[in-house]
Formats: sequence, structure tokens, C-alpha cells
Amino acid sequence: MTKESKKYRIYDKTTKQWYEIPEDQYREYDRWRTALRKRMQYRGECFCPRSKWWLCDGNCLDCEFRNNTTVSLDDPLPGGDGTLADYVPDGAPLIEEVLSEKAELDQLFERLQELMPEAKRIGELREEGLSDEAIADIVGIKRTTFLSRLKKAEGKLSQEFPDWF
Repeated sequence: MTKESKKYRIYDKTTKQWYEIPEDQYREYDRWRTALRKRMQYRGECFCPRSKWWLCDGNCLDCEFRNNTTVSLDDPLPGGDGTLADYVPDGAPLIEEVLSEKAELDQLFERLQELMPEAKRIGELREEGLSDEAIADIVGIKRTTFLSRLKKAEGKLSQEFPDWF
């Protein structure tokens, strides 16, 4: 059989007919469907046997060899007791916890502002990445005084808000 006499055919499952196509189109189609089939087999979604690869048309949802064992959290349970999603624990904090922590954090910041009026400015300067010495110069106090005020404020706040320190 010579290369000129070799026919390239694809099978159409809907019409149950073979169609002859040019070699370049066959190669491109075959490369695409082989890559798709391998990807689906790697994922465990296709179990098409090698003897039936000629049936593969890339339409995996309608394929008889599709492994349809994926589990969805929205699928109903066999007993009709809801879905799997109803039994998955939610790790997110409750809104009440978030609001109470925010209120406590606001109290902490108010108390810090009372102890050290320049605390907000110091925080902004620290976020910019400045050193303690540079911050002390900007605020207008000595570095040792600045650090002792910070330690003093931290000590008082740790006594008043032990959960935060």
C-alpha cells in the first residue's frame, strides 16, 4: 500500500458513517482528540479502551466510556437528608465574633491614642519602613525616650487587653 492510496477517515457517531478527509486535517484532528483523551484519562474521567479509540470524537459529556463518578457537594444524599454541602463544616468565624473582636480592637486603639497621642503617626511611619531613630527624629523626641514610651504603652495595654498580647 503506497502513501497515496492510504485513506484517512474519521467516524461520526451521530450518523454512524465514515468520512474521508485530507491527511493534514486528519493529523490535526487526531492530535487534538488524543491530547483530550489522555487528559481525561489522567484525571480518571475517561476509560476508553485502546481498541475503541477510533470512536473518540472529543465529545466527552456524551461518550459511553465517560467515568461519571465525580462527587458534587450539591448532589442530594441517598436518604434525602439534604446535600453533602449541608454537612461540611464551615471554618469561617461567625459574624458576632468578628464584630466583637473589631469592637475590642477599636477600644485598644482608643486606649493607645490616650497613652500615646503620636501612636497613629508612628504606626504610619513604621509601615513606610523607617527605623526607630528616623521616626524619633520626625516625631521630635529622643530615640531612647521614644522607645521607653513604646514599652510603657505596651506594658499598660498588655495588662488591660491580655488577649491581644
